Amino acid sequence: MQQKSQATSIVLQFIALVDRQFPYTTRPSMNVIDRKWIFRVKYNSDGTIQRYKARLVAKGFQQYAGVEFTDTFNPVIKASTIRVIFTLVVTYNWEIRQIDFNNAFLNGEIAEIVYLSQPAGFVSTSHPQHVCKLQKALYGLKQAPRAWFHKLKEALRTWGFISSTSDTSLYKHNDNFLLLLVYVDDLLITGNNAPLIQTLIQDLQNRFALKDLGLVKDFLGFEALRTTIGLHLTQSKYTTDLLIKTKMHSAKPVPTPMSATLKLHVASGPAFSDPTLYRSTIGALQYLTYTRPDIAFAINKLSQYLQKPTELHWTTCKRILRYLKGTVHRGLHFTSASSLHLQVYTDADWASSIDDRRSITGYCVFLGTNLLTWSSRKQSVVVRSSTKAEYRALAHASTEVAWLRSLFSELGISLINTPVIWCDNQGVGALAANPVFHSRTKHIEVDVHYVHEQVLDQKLVVSCVPSTEQVADLFTKPLSIPRFQYLLTKLNLAVSPGCA
Repeated sequence: MQQKSQATSIVLQFIALVDRQFPYTTRPSMNVIDRKWIFRVKYNSDGTIQRYKARLVAKGFQQYAGVEFTDTFNPVIKASTIRVIFTLVVTYNWEIRQIDFNNAFLNGEIAEIVYLSQPAGFVSTSHPQHVCKLQKALYGLKQAPRAWFHKLKEALRTWGFISSTSDTSLYKHNDNFLLLLVYVDDLLITGNNAPLIQTLIQDLQNRFALKDLGLVKDFLGFEALRTTIGLHLTQSKYTTDLLIKTKMHSAKPVPTPMSATLKLHVASGPAFSDPTLYRSTIGALQYLTYTRPDIAFAINKLSQYLQKPTELHWTTCKRILRYLKGTVHRGLHFTSASSLHLQVYTDADWASSIDDRRSITGYCVFLGTNLLTWSSRKQSVVVRSSTKAEYRALAHASTEVAWLRSLFSELGISLINTPVIWCDNQGVGALAANPVFHSRTKHIEVDVHYVHEQVLDQKLVVSCVPSTEQVADLFTKPLSIPRFQYLLTKLNLAVSPGCA
C-alpha cells in the first residue's frame, strides 16, 4: 500500500510536467523514449526502514546526442573540499546543517524536444496512441542532472551566492560568511551566523520542496558524529554492508590491509573465476577510501588488475576485507586546528611495479593535525632514478598545495606559515632550491621549474625528513605490522566514540 501511494504521488508530479491532453500522436519521425517504474526501500543510517519509494524514470539511453540532449555533466563537491570545511567547522565551532531536496531533477527545465511514452498503468484509454511531450526534466534523462544544477545555481545567485573557482560546487555568500556544499540533491550549509543559516533554509524551502535534516549526521554515506572535542567521519554502515555482500562479515581480522612481503603482478597465479565480483568489490572499496586512507595503497595496487584478476589478486582483496572487519568503526577525526599551517609528506617507491617498472607516488596533506587529502597512484612514465621518481611525487604534491592555497584564499582564510613539503630524499630538496640540469634530470625539467618557482615565490618550502618519520610511506608500499601501526597514528584516524 505504501508503494502504491508513493507511485500515485509520483504520477501526479509527472502529469504536471507534461501536456495534460497528450496532444501529440506518434509519427514515424518521432523518437519516443520508453519509461519504467523503479521501486526502492529507503533506510536510515542505523539500518531501519525509513520509507518505501516509487519513481517513474525515462530510459535515457534511447536519446540521441545533439538532438534530444547536449550537456549532461553535473559537477559535485570534491571529497577534499568537504574535509577542509569540516576542519574549519570544528576549528571555529560553526554550525553545519544538512538538507535534502525532494525529487530534485523534476525541477530542471529542458530546452530540447523530448517525447515519452505514457506511464505504465496510466495509459489514456481514449487516446492510447498519444505520447507525452516533456516540459521539465525527468529522472533518467541524460540532461536531467545538468538541468537541475542550472536551476539551483540560478536560485543561489539571486540570493547573493557565487561559485568558487577552486570547486564549482562550493558557494560563498557575497556579504555574509555562509558556505554551501552541493552534491546533486544533498546540501550542506555552514558559516559563522546561525540565524542567517536558518533564513537561507527557509528561502530554499519556499523555492523548492526539501527536507531539513538538521545538524549533519549522515551525508553521502558518511556518518558524521559531532562531539565536544571534534567531529568524527566514518563509513561504518557502508563497510558492514560490503562485508555482508562479499560474505566476509564473519572472517578473522588481520592487522594490516596487505602483506609486506607480497609482490603482485599481472600473472600472479591462475585466473580468477568471477572477474565481475572482483571488479565490483574493488569499486566499492574505492568509495571507502574517502574516509579510510589506510587502505588507499592496497586499493590502488589491486585496481591495476581489473582486466584479468587472478586468484592471488582476489585473495589479497579478501585480506583488505578482513582488515576492515577488525576496523569497521575507524574513520577520520577532525579536531580544532591550533594553527592553520599546511604540512605535506611526499614519497615515491622507485620502479616498484614488476609489470612495467613504473614508480608509485604517494602524498598526504595536513592542516594542523587534520588530514585533508592524500593520494596513492602509479606514475605515468618510467623514470631511470629514484630522484626523478621522488621529484615527480613532489610536483604532484605541489599542485595540491597550490589548489588548497587558492581555496583558502577564496574563503578569506589566511594560512599562518608557508606550506612545508617534507620528503626523505636530500637530492630532491637540493634540486628544488638550486636547479642544475644535465642528462640525468632533463626529463623532469618542467616539474623542476614548477616547484622551483613555487619555492622562489615563497609559496612553499621543501624540507627533508628522516625516512623513519615519512608518513607518506603508507601510500607507496606495503609495510610490516609495527611500521604500519606506527604511521597509522600520524593520520589522525580514530575509532568512532562509543564503538571502542
